[in-house]
Amino acid sequence: MPLRVEQKGLDFGADVPRRPARPRAWTVSQLTDRLQGLIETEFFDVWVEGEVSNLTTPSSGHWYFSLKDASAQVRAVVWKTAARLVKFRPKDGAKVLVRGSVRVYPPKGEYQVSVEVIEPLGKGSLQQAFEDLKAKLDKEGLFAATRKRPLPMLPRRVAVVTSPTGAVIQDILRVVERRYANLEIAIYPARVQGPEATAEIVRGIRAISALGGAFDVLIVARGGGSLEDLWPFNEEAVARALAASRIPTISAVGHETDFTIADFVADVRAPTPSAAAELVVGAKDELCGRVDALRRRADAALGLRLARVRARVAALTQHRVFEAERGRIRTQAQRVDELARRSQAGLTRRVERAREGYRRTGARLDAFRWDRQIAERRARLASQAGRLAALARQRVGAGRGVLGRLAGKLDSLSPLAVLSRGYALVWDGGGRLLRHPGEVETGDPLRIRVQGGTLAARVTGKETP
Repeated sequence: MPLRVEQKGLDFGADVPRRPARPRAWTVSQLTDRLQGLIETEFFDVWVEGEVSNLTTPSSGHWYFSLKDASAQVRAVVWKTAARLVKFRPKDGAKVLVRGSVRVYPPKGEYQVSVEVIEPLGKGSLQQAFEDLKAKLDKEGLFAATRKRPLPMLPRRVAVVTSPTGAVIQDILRVVERRYANLEIAIYPARVQGPEATAEIVRGIRAISALGGAFDVLIVARGGGSLEDLWPFNEEAVARALAASRIPTISAVGHETDFTIADFVADVRAPTPSAAAELVVGAKDELCGRVDALRRRADAALGLRLARVRARVAALTQHRVFEAERGRIRTQAQRVDELARRSQAGLTRRVERAREGYRRTGARLDAFRWDRQIAERRARLASQAGRLAALARQRVGAGRGVLGRLAGKLDSLSPLAVLSRGYALVWDGGGRLLRHPGEVETGDPLRIRVQGGTLAARVTGKETP
């Protein structure tokens, strides 16, 4: 209804419209909760294709990465419980197809794909290579049933070519221990994945075959994986090594749904490594068949009961209450991973700063090390001592030269030097040096000095010039 305003007796006849009521504002949390409900309800099961980037795998066991194409990207996460079941582990740059549900991460207001299944894309070239080699070997007769050899009834020694550290050999040993503990197993260690795997598998097959009758059966085994992981068993070299084996062979590669070239060439294909062990010791099962039949019936009944219980539990866990709790737990887990990454980065920066300060302090201490300064001054003193000694030797040599020259001059002026030329010195009996014949008389004693000695004489006569 319009208002009529009056002030100080004045009538403002104009109708003033009523101000509209202020709309109710949403908090950020309320808006995020509303969007979370809409998004997670609408996109609870989606398939997304893209390229993997920024893949990180923290110690919590979750995987975080981004899926991108030419125009956009979306965050994705594989929770630890789902990561155990994913056969294909992606790498940065890999083209993948993922299945999961879109979830909202409230602390950042971001949405992400909670991935349950990952499949690689771009396998066409490998699949084509598989089909080409399969056709080639089939044409040569390597797959023919006529060349397949039966397994021995009661084998004594069995050789296994596989990784010694994987779960496959443990599965085989457990089955053998359970079914026929007296069976001897020899393991030839070989890589079963990677660029060196093919050569090592071929060497193992040939080494066991070269021993001839030392073994009764050869098992080539590996666990499940992607087409790329199983590719060494699709190589022609492995197929020809199996075909040339002198003892019966069993191919136990991957899971029951996985097929490799080795499966077609080997004498027997086992769906799993455990099944290969069961095939080898099958004779004992026949002897205990009735007991096993009863056990299987009991296991089947128990399995059916467990399946029903699991179905009920699974139905209960799908309730919205449990799903909401799982969502909150995953959100907190993601926050924990994010805080752990930030803490790690901060710790790394502090450690780097401390190392830099230590290096600078060490450099300053090295510049003022007394032992280094003493060594430098000792070296300088030794250099100056050497120079002083050289100068002293030079001065002494020069003095000796001058002394030699003066000694030569002195010798030339010495009266004794005249004696070497045939002259003599004469003294009277009183020891006076005679210079004139008139200084002595006839009969006076004389002492004459010549080079080499002194002579005693007497004056027998005098002659004057």
